[in-house]
Amino acid sequence: MAQTERQHDIPDTQVQISDEIRKTTCYMCACRCGIDVHLKDGTPVYIEGNHDHPVNRGVLCAKGAAGLKQVTSPARLRAPLRRVGPRGSGEFEEISWDEALETAAGWLKPLRETAPEQLAFFTGRDQSQSLTSWWAQQFGTPNYAAHGGFCSVNMAAAGLYTLGASFWEFGTPDWDHAELLLLFGVAEDHDSNPIKMGLSQLKARGAKVVSINPVRSGYSAIADAWLGITPGSDGLLVLSLVHELLRAGRIDLEFLAQFTNAPVLVDCDPKSPEYGLFLRGDDGSPLVIDARTGRPAPWDGEGVEPKLTGHLRRAGISHRTVMEMIAAQYMDRAYAPEAVAERVGLPPERIRWLAAEIARAAFDTKLQLDRPWTDFRGRQHSTMPGRPVAVHAMRGVSAHSNGFQTCRAIHLLQALLGAVETPGSFRFKPPYPKPPEAHCRPHFRARPGQPLDGPPLGYPLGPEDLAVDAAGAPLRIDKAFSWEAPLAVHGMMHMVIANAVAADPYSIDTLFLYMSNMAWNSAMNTAGTMEMLTAQDEEGNYLIPRIIYSDAYASEMVAYADLILPDTTYLERHDCISLLDRPISEPDAAADAIRWPVIEPDRDVRPFQSVLLDLGARLGLPGMSKDGRPVYRDYADYITNHERRPGIGPLAGFRMGPHGLQDGRGTPNEAQLDSYIAAGGTHAIPVPPEAAYYKPWNRAYQDWAVATGLLDAPAPALVQLWSEPLRRFQRAAEGQGERQPPEALRDRLAAVMTPLPVWYPPLSDIPEDEESYPLHAITQRPMAMYHSWGSQNVWLRQIHGSNPLYIPGAWWRALGLQEGDWVRVISPHGEITAPAARMEAQSESTVWTWNAIGKRSGTWGLDPDAPEAKKGFLLNHLIPEHLPPRAAGVSLSNSDPITGQAAWFDLRVRLEKCAAPGDSRPAFPPLRSPVPRPA
Repeated sequence: MAQTERQHDIPDTQVQISDEIRKTTCYMCACRCGIDVHLKDGTPVYIEGNHDHPVNRGVLCAKGAAGLKQVTSPARLRAPLRRVGPRGSGEFEEISWDEALETAAGWLKPLRETAPEQLAFFTGRDQSQSLTSWWAQQFGTPNYAAHGGFCSVNMAAAGLYTLGASFWEFGTPDWDHAELLLLFGVAEDHDSNPIKMGLSQLKARGAKVVSINPVRSGYSAIADAWLGITPGSDGLLVLSLVHELLRAGRIDLEFLAQFTNAPVLVDCDPKSPEYGLFLRGDDGSPLVIDARTGRPAPWDGEGVEPKLTGHLRRAGISHRTVMEMIAAQYMDRAYAPEAVAERVGLPPERIRWLAAEIARAAFDTKLQLDRPWTDFRGRQHSTMPGRPVAVHAMRGVSAHSNGFQTCRAIHLLQALLGAVETPGSFRFKPPYPKPPEAHCRPHFRARPGQPLDGPPLGYPLGPEDLAVDAAGAPLRIDKAFSWEAPLAVHGMMHMVIANAVAADPYSIDTLFLYMSNMAWNSAMNTAGTMEMLTAQDEEGNYLIPRIIYSDAYASEMVAYADLILPDTTYLERHDCISLLDRPISEPDAAADAIRWPVIEPDRDVRPFQSVLLDLGARLGLPGMSKDGRPVYRDYADYITNHERRPGIGPLAGFRMGPHGLQDGRGTPNEAQLDSYIAAGGTHAIPVPPEAAYYKPWNRAYQDWAVATGLLDAPAPALVQLWSEPLRRFQRAAEGQGERQPPEALRDRLAAVMTPLPVWYPPLSDIPEDEESYPLHAITQRPMAMYHSWGSQNVWLRQIHGSNPLYIPGAWWRALGLQEGDWVRVISPHGEITAPAARMEAQSESTVWTWNAIGKRSGTWGLDPDAPEAKKGFLLNHLIPEHLPPRAAGVSLSNSDPITGQAAWFDLRVRLEKCAAPGDSRPAFPPLRSPVPRPA
């Protein structure tokens, strides 16, 4: 009897929970994991990971499972809306799609015919930037960008200009072979499932993980060692590690000579017009000293054996190798652990310990794969030797105004170890690596009625590529690609509203935003941004005359728009995760994926990409309209039939060839999407084993990339330790060349645009203010939250319904705080009040909180008294979009001076204990929601 009772207690794992499973791609963060959506009578009832998907192999996080509740959210918009009350009132009327699109076309058509730059088109975390960039190009406006400028452009640009690829989307640790993993500034929101899977592999093999992060949460909590550094000091720590490795001679001389520009000769004569630039041959190729002959030779010459050290005098000018300049710069005692310890927040012995651990893993661990390969100089190798030190970095490094050079310093460290694209180190994901020369330059010449000559975003190689006029004034509304931010390759979305309202450099007519919550957590100076969105001139006209916004949910931004184009949720749409954009590749395969409508919308909403194509057709944009008719029915038709160049379309799988289906290059295939759906929503093209490592220098990889359509011709490239593009801008700041920066920016550019990585304090740090604002304040996103939409999710809200300010023990005691107390947080820009919590596992100079939890009352379908609105808060209110004015009186953005990356994490504050106000401050009146709350 007892045995029978026990049997009844065993759950039945064979219960049928659904009658159909549809496989698609998750959209609850940027991992783009494969998911199985279980449907019962056509209704989604359960989401689990797709075990056959190359990204997550069945693993799914809380966000992914909670995606089920995004399609039933009470915050979902229901129909197109037209504002009928003042901006910010939330007063709208529902209109038809024809009326909405004709309204939008009526606003935009005169702009395209007369002044296309009067449209500013900026998108948030969408995953269709290949389409949106093309749309902006065809409209003719240079004022386009996506959200990368306030997310991770420092990391992306530094990686591309140095390695030809960056961390995260375009590169990954070699989880199979690494013996040591260094994590710099990595929270747990981006790439979470692959990182968790990779960390489990490392742990199972006994490999070590070291996390460098001011806060010990998430991945840092399970690391073998945690270094709680001072925010913004990562680059100084890295250069101290470089100092120690050089001093000990623990560097990979062979790798440096063969695969980096360390042996390239540089003009070292300050009087020379080419000072700081490479010595080049008659064909323009940089020269090295060939160890076989002792004479200069092209870096990529057949059989050339580059020499790391040496001097050459030509035409009375001395040249020496980049390697000698690296040694001279970083052997300086200014980088010794004792010299940097106080600023970094670590004792010198801890820095030396880390340097020793890195050297041990790189040089005392023998790793070699028995795979023959041939390099780009024709040299044959019988094996692939490894350096099992892997590195990963994210927003904690990127979101500082010194983040670009910090990321370059990390890449310098990797190269000195030989830990780039070698077994056990950092690996590239196809279609990368691609050096900046392989990308286009930014296009910005707006002409009435004409498209731009090329994409509005690109990679400048020198001052001649800047988007400035003859007088040096910016030609883009965000000032990207200007002297204020020369390498702003993702644009500067955080500056669009402030610049437009100030008419600096000019005013605009229409602001067109997609999935960009600029009235709340996507804006620095949140309260000021809301004021700017409603600012009027003396006649009562809005300073930004028209705002079009597309979102799936009733976010804070909806109330400030004039026309709302409601988007679908991600289970109701087509999406293309393309090799032309941000694919799901892994190092051993080029892979892309789709989303498709596993359910149909029950509201009058349309996928934004299809709406954009419809609007383009109504405007008569090239490629979207022909003979007055739309070229594409919708986004699915575009994905299938659009070609960016002959044979290359948004998807690389299941294309048509002369003998049937083929991958990579091929003509459109009307059944392509059906084939992807049948394959689980994804397709991969394997990299041959002999091409899997040493990709930039491996002939087999280069040939495979050409055959696959990733490259048009082999393009081997060296790791750029000495950056000529940066030196060209620095020379301009020194008074060289035809294009030079304004006087007020010369010193700044000369100091930061250094060809070798350098560290400088965050630009908003003012020494005289450090005593008044002694604490650094930063945010992190938790594992259960990525987009701001996650904190309206009925399941995820149970994990994070509010957020305290975490305060280290020393400050907790000094302020006399107890559990349940509140604090006033004061910056040079403003103040907030927030609930306080004690946490010891963080840098003593740092306070922090979770980001994107706080909501404005009345939004996101939440009860006006929801904890997100009453106790949730944002640090954004404390962050200005402009730096404090300096002596020159120039108004500069609070951004990295090289890339324009928003400097979210440069914030300095002080704390005061205060009486509990009941609600966090500042508090704003509840917004009227266009979506009625459920009864």
